[in-house]
Amino acid sequence: MDPSYRVLARKYRPQMFQDLVGQDALVTLLQNAIRLKRMPHAVLLTGVRGVGKTTTARILARAVNCVGPEGDREEPALEPCGVCAHCRDILEDKHLDVLEMDAASRTGVDDIRELIDSVKYRPVRSRFKVYIIDEVHMLSRNAFNALLKTLEEPPPSILFIFATTDAHKIPITVRSRCQRVDLPRVSVSILSPFLQSIAQKEGVALNESASRLLAYAAEGSVRDSLSLLDQAIALADETGVTEPLVTQMLGLCDVTPLLTLMGHLFSGEVAQALDTFAGLYAKGMDPLMLLEEMLRLTHLLSRAACREAEVMSEQESAFFETFAPRLSVPMLTRTWQILLKGQSEISLSPHPERAMEMLIIRLGYVSQVLDVSLLESEKQDPAKKKVLMTS
Repeated sequence: MDPSYRVLARKYRPQMFQDLVGQDALVTLLQNAIRLKRMPHAVLLTGVRGVGKTTTARILARAVNCVGPEGDREEPALEPCGVCAHCRDILEDKHLDVLEMDAASRTGVDDIRELIDSVKYRPVRSRFKVYIIDEVHMLSRNAFNALLKTLEEPPPSILFIFATTDAHKIPITVRSRCQRVDLPRVSVSILSPFLQSIAQKEGVALNESASRLLAYAAEGSVRDSLSLLDQAIALADETGVTEPLVTQMLGLCDVTPLLTLMGHLFSGEVAQALDTFAGLYAKGMDPLMLLEEMLRLTHLLSRAACREAEVMSEQESAFFETFAPRLSVPMLTRTWQILLKGQSEISLSPHPERAMEMLIIRLGYVSQVLDVSLLESEKQDPAKKKVLMTS
């Protein structure tokens, strides 16, 4: 093990506001607050894991205390310079006026009392004394109560920055004293090219379909996506990170047999669908995992049927174009409901493969039921009758 190695999530951690991925609204808000001199004394950053809450807090702490490369800046900077003494010390976690506290490990009222006692003292060497409390929702009720008065009327040189994944667990009395900023999940369309740029910097080939799969599995978390990319790079050979490799790493079903199975179901070809499932099961495919992939594909097709933008692979897009005439929203909704109900049936069954086969049979015959909306369209356009009869 190389002691100098750093995982991608740490190596490419943003150092500037402009480096934050998918948080343009947050950056605009904070930079405008700095420029207009309307920085609140308490900021509450909320969002799911890995979207940049703690990173944003550290960048903001550097920005409000930055004095510029020459050391003559008198006002907070829109972007920290990264070279002045304050920026370097905060980055190295040794600045006397920037205190970071993990509320998950220091939850008691005594910890907050210690913090409150230090608030009354002016900053030692910077403009603002910044208190960063991560996972603030973990504080005890007494700790929150002890913080209230100080949080409402702190000295002018104090800045509180709270970060949490569960804002609803924070008392409303605390939330009302903060300016809340919600960090959204980062979309697949943003994460995918970001991962490709990181892979390029690392000298690893990463194709678009593989990066999309990694971004989708990250569920909007930048840190999770980089951790998954780290794992994929470790598994990759000289060909780089490919879609089959990511599919195998994530334990996903190969999209080709999945589309074949769904195609048979939408066409009412029950026997062929059962044969396809038998082949997948013989190769070790878990019925519940297959069901998860069928739910994912049904969701994508439903989004596409509603004409909403969605990230789909080339094979999935071709599949949708082929079956579009018979993939009405009511039909896809029924498919979703049956698959969702099948989850509990398969998980409770002593023979999951048999429960999956019964689910396939049910889906195959339900797909042959005509939708009222399609019948109405057939009355208006007789040319669609052939499509209806085959669906």
